[in-house]
Amino acid sequence: MDYYKSVVPSQLINERGANLVVINPGSANVRIGFANQQVPFNIPHCIARHVKGSDNRLTGSVQDQVLNLQAIPSQQLEREKAYDTIASFLKIPFLDEEVESNSFPRKMGPVDGYASHQSRSETSYTWTNVMEKKTNRSLAVDTSQITLSERAEDKDAECEPSNSKADDDGESPPEEFMFKEFICGEEALKISSVEPYCLSHPIRRGHFNVSQHYPLQQVLEDLHDIWNWILTEKLHLPSGERNLYSAILVLPETFDNREIKEMLSVVLRDLKFSLAVVHQEGLAATFGNGLSTACVVNIGAQVTSVICIEDGVALPSTVLTLPYGGEDISRCLLWLQRYHQTWPPIQTNPLVKPIDMFMLNKIKESYCQIREGEYDAVAIVHSFDEVRPVGSHKTRLSALNVPPMGLFYPALLVPEEYPQPPRPWFHDYEDMLEDTWHMEFSRRPDMSDGLYLGVNSGLNMWDNYSMLPSRPKKDDKLGLAEAITSSILSTGRLDLKRKLFCSIQLIGGVSLTAGLVGAVEERVLHAIPSNEAIDTVEVLQSRTNPLFVSWKGGAILGILDFSRDAWIHREDWIRNGIHIGSGRKYKDSYFLQAQATCYINS
Repeated sequence: MDYYKSVVPSQLINERGANLVVINPGSANVRIGFANQQVPFNIPHCIARHVKGSDNRLTGSVQDQVLNLQAIPSQQLEREKAYDTIASFLKIPFLDEEVESNSFPRKMGPVDGYASHQSRSETSYTWTNVMEKKTNRSLAVDTSQITLSERAEDKDAECEPSNSKADDDGESPPEEFMFKEFICGEEALKISSVEPYCLSHPIRRGHFNVSQHYPLQQVLEDLHDIWNWILTEKLHLPSGERNLYSAILVLPETFDNREIKEMLSVVLRDLKFSLAVVHQEGLAATFGNGLSTACVVNIGAQVTSVICIEDGVALPSTVLTLPYGGEDISRCLLWLQRYHQTWPPIQTNPLVKPIDMFMLNKIKESYCQIREGEYDAVAIVHSFDEVRPVGSHKTRLSALNVPPMGLFYPALLVPEEYPQPPRPWFHDYEDMLEDTWHMEFSRRPDMSDGLYLGVNSGLNMWDNYSMLPSRPKKDDKLGLAEAITSSILSTGRLDLKRKLFCSIQLIGGVSLTAGLVGAVEERVLHAIPSNEAIDTVEVLQSRTNPLFVSWKGGAILGILDFSRDAWIHREDWIRNGIHIGSGRKYKDSYFLQAQATCYINS
């Protein structure tokens, strides 16, 4: 312990972080890297698999089968009303007003490049090359699958004299190519729909994307292949060496207990890490910014979550999940441009063509911001026609300050509808939520006295915590300001409420939107009931890139975890399960950072 008191933090990170891999999965992106890295790899969380023996198009083979591509009339009416409410607040014309009648002058945004707060390289919009050279191994596999008749035809062809110039000159035959088995990340989003590939997103809206078209086993296989590809190709960590490394899973609050268990199995059983630990995303974010108490607001691509942290402990009763995020803002941006007739006459459908959503996200990141007055910008819009080169269209986009306000007026966003996962799947037949106070656990030889409780003992540390619901509270209609206010007020104590209202922490990609901090402070202050003795609201400036702050916090938690009581051994997980300190199975999943994880194999 004296060593840890005297060691320089950077030295500790280099020593302990080199063999720790931090995995922070989200619905649209996954962040993976070594704990001693400054920033992780941020990879689109998707995979496209080659469909063999079929001419299936990508648009017809997307696992995310969409039920409703357009807003129903009632949603459209609510959306237009939300726009007019926002227009009044931002002092811009209503939808049915002529732009010329407004006295506020138009302001132009940047013509080229990205907004100043976004440090991003120029985006390339080119179709992915889905072919690769055939290796000796792949040639052998192909040969084993050739039919007898094909073999006979090949034999006859070999007997015929060759007239090729390559044979006459003694040159090697031309290289043979084959379809890549699967493609991950950004390249998977840029595969032309004429190619025989099926695109899958294993996580959708904060949960496994299980449906009748996308079974659980395929979801887990896709998770494994995406993470394994990143570990191998980006981190250069082959499977045979992973037994020397430990994994830190930094998971959003949205995941169910069984989903957590399945991801642990992927990490320990399939990816072959020797140890693993789970940390909660909201809690990790506070560590990433050096805080102990905060209201963490995570605005992701598809889900927004709010949770309060007090003295390094997550308060489960404060969790709220809102089913909208950055991608909904991007689709709203497209709707607005079409309404104002500023979008070029091209086929843009982000729900069917992944590359269209990719482009819209980039435009949103570059130009959208919250500000008063009319705000337009000249931007380059791309069109993607499989039979033509990628087209570029210079256009003036309007009302760019409206889409981000959808966070406060969710009716503006109109989330798309996907088939809901079959609810029986979430019923845990192994009963992970049951009380196990009266179960007698055998003691592992290397288990410390503090971890082994025997029968009916050691429960005091959890007596003051309320029972967790199986899912976080969810409200489709709740705006961001109301959600933050509701979460903080649910803590009950005035001193804590005052502290939390002055310690709001915005994380996630959308939190980089210019003007969002001021809008959150103003609207949350107005959302606090008049009978509450609170008159100050403050959003803290992030010390780390908000996009990676949870990942960074997970790395810090892993490096500083001296006792390693919460770490799960691969052999224990596969063979015997884990015996937990509180005597429960996954009931205390929000406190995984403070205890050994629990699952008793049946």
